[in-house]
Amino acid sequence: MASAENRIMGEVQPDIEHGIAINKHQFSLNLIQIFLVGLTIGMTRVVVPGLAESEFGLADNAFFLLASFVVVFGIVKAVMNLFAGKLSETHGRKTVLLWGWLIALPIPFILLYAPSWNWIIFATVLLGFNQGLCWSMALNSKLDLAKSTQKGFVNGVNEFAGYAAVGIAGVATAYIVELMGAKEGLFWFSLVVIIAGLVLAKWTIVETLPWAKLHHQNALDAGQKTKPQTLAQLFKEGSLDNKYLVALNQAGLVEKFTDALVWIFLPVYFLSQDISLIEAGAIIAVYGVVWGGSQLITGPLSDKIGRKSLIVWGMWFCGLGVMAVPLTEGIVIWSVEAAVIGVGMAMLYPNLGAAVGDFAPAAHRASLIGVYRFWRDSGYAFGALAMGIMAQWSQDLLMPFWFVSIAMLLSGFWVQVVLPKKS
Repeated sequence: MASAENRIMGEVQPDIEHGIAINKHQFSLNLIQIFLVGLTIGMTRVVVPGLAESEFGLADNAFFLLASFVVVFGIVKAVMNLFAGKLSETHGRKTVLLWGWLIALPIPFILLYAPSWNWIIFATVLLGFNQGLCWSMALNSKLDLAKSTQKGFVNGVNEFAGYAAVGIAGVATAYIVELMGAKEGLFWFSLVVIIAGLVLAKWTIVETLPWAKLHHQNALDAGQKTKPQTLAQLFKEGSLDNKYLVALNQAGLVEKFTDALVWIFLPVYFLSQDISLIEAGAIIAVYGVVWGGSQLITGPLSDKIGRKSLIVWGMWFCGLGVMAVPLTEGIVIWSVEAAVIGVGMAMLYPNLGAAVGDFAPAAHRASLIGVYRFWRDSGYAFGALAMGIMAQWSQDLLMPFWFVSIAMLLSGFWVQVVLPKKS
């Protein structure tokens, strides 16, 4: 019996062509999937940390426990990222996308009825499965559809859709919980988004493995021969053997320290400065919307000028922006600093993934991007764990800011030293 992969991919079909313009319908539908995935994660960005004590039973100043839900999320999403590529090569992109939405269905009900913080952590486990499977598949499908010269643009619009949604969901849920309460607001918001994602994935998305097969065939025709490799071999190549992939993977891991800081500690820090949940949500939304919108420029720009300089300066912008937050005060100044961090993330984020695609052979691109996404999202776990321990030990919210800023500056320097000049 033929494997599922062979049944789905088969021979290259003559009517299949690469290019965003010619595949704009499916490309757009997968972009909507990313937007919905971004809304799903964005709903936790302000409300859950900001109201962890009053609504979800977390003890006052329990910084390590506060960080625990992001640690768990990072571990689960990282593992899902690692296996999602291989799973999709066997079962198809669409099937794995549907799995991700099905796993998310209990989340709204857990948020509504959660009697303790442990239930929030369990909901976060399911959220990690959802994000790892759905985001990976919607991205890989768009890369399948696009030309190989459009990777920067694909990553740019992908991350624009996702992180603009994160910012929008953060401020939207802050308003909704003011009207309905935290649990009820999160319940209705998440239920509508998850059902929409599942329904659209089932009835509008087309399997894109045939387009992936054509990429592979084109690479073979161009003389790019690759031997079969196991996931373990590819993991070793991306994590130890290939110095360029190692540099990119460590940068992906460290940049998640910034996002973990924004997720866990920024809402708590702003509330400790006596501003409202909605005001804190608005500042954090600036970060997400600027990050998302700027990627429409930085992603395509990297296709023309190269990835390296954008990645390096993006890491340094983030490090300096994070360093500035606890040294200043005022909603306007914090909003400007949030925008600077957002610009830095826009410079580095889509281009790290695109750079991995540049160094990965077409036959193993999905798996090596999965390895990158494993290390990148494990940064949530490593960063949140380190920051939670620091804040708990010192009972001070400032130490995580210094830790993240220094890590970002050093990580950018690693990329500057290792990556080729024209990359």
